[in-house]
Amino acid sequence: MEEAVLLNQTSLVTYFRLRGLSVNQKAQIAMFSMFLIFYVLTLIGNVLIVITIIYDHRLHTPMYFFLSNLSFIDVCHSTVTVLKMLRDTWSEEKLISFDACVTQMFCLHLFACTEIFLLTVMAYDRYVAICKPLQYMIVMNWKVCVLLAVALWTGGTIHSIALTSPTIKLPYCGPDEIDNFFCDVPQVIKLACTYTHVIEILIVSNSGLISVVCFVVLVVSYAVILVSLRQQISKGKWKALSTCAAHLTVVTLFLGHCIFIYSRPSTSLPEDKVVSVFFTAVTPLLNPIIYTLRNEEMKSALNKLVGRKERKEEK
Repeated sequence: MEEAVLLNQTSLVTYFRLRGLSVNQKAQIAMFSMFLIFYVLTLIGNVLIVITIIYDHRLHTPMYFFLSNLSFIDVCHSTVTVLKMLRDTWSEEKLISFDACVTQMFCLHLFACTEIFLLTVMAYDRYVAICKPLQYMIVMNWKVCVLLAVALWTGGTIHSIALTSPTIKLPYCGPDEIDNFFCDVPQVIKLACTYTHVIEILIVSNSGLISVVCFVVLVVSYAVILVSLRQQISKGKWKALSTCAAHLTVVTLFLGHCIFIYSRPSTSLPEDKVVSVFFTAVTPLLNPIIYTLRNEEMKSALNKLVGRKERKEEK
């Protein structure tokens, strides 16, 4: 009986209204142009990285295997939120169905959590490569890499199910306005017409804890790497240091958002939307820039790929 009442209450809200980033029409058009450019560049940059890594056999190493996973995740992560935002720019109501909102939340947390685990694995990969170079291909063999990839995707899926499942079961009987441009668990549960303190604790203990622990592990890993490089500064070590600096930049930007949003109760702050923009649109764009413009191997492989295409066109 209680379950039937719960289902009836839940079905009262079939759509949510996304408030978006601004109600000003001119500002919306400007943001549409900016987000469209960001998304197209994100798509082109990350897809190009994946194609280049697949094409160039010199890049068939653990580091680039994980980098191709990162590029794939970034494309998916950005697509889940930005495409909906671009379409809503030209819509007055900015509606999203309950089912679509749940799907967006699930995919958002799946790709975000998987990326957190992936960044942690990439830090471990760099630690082994720099601190234990003679054992690198033994420790990070292909079997280990595949198992790690399966584990991080599985972990992301479990995390996403653990957050979205209790959110679906909450009764939603109004209001129906989400103060953001995409659905996320902290904003959605605030619309539930019931007590949500337990789920808020789950968010902090799940997403918040994962973000903080992984961030600490990552910082410690790079600190150990920096210590090992302290008295070994050569051309090769400077290259390794540059790679670590690039990774740390991505980690700080990405995990900074997760810690800011998910390590506190579900209260709205003026900074939330700005942080969300970096999380969904800016960070996925920065990854191809950081990993290509600062990486000689990637630039060489890209030039080789472009050169072969030009030769084919000439023939």
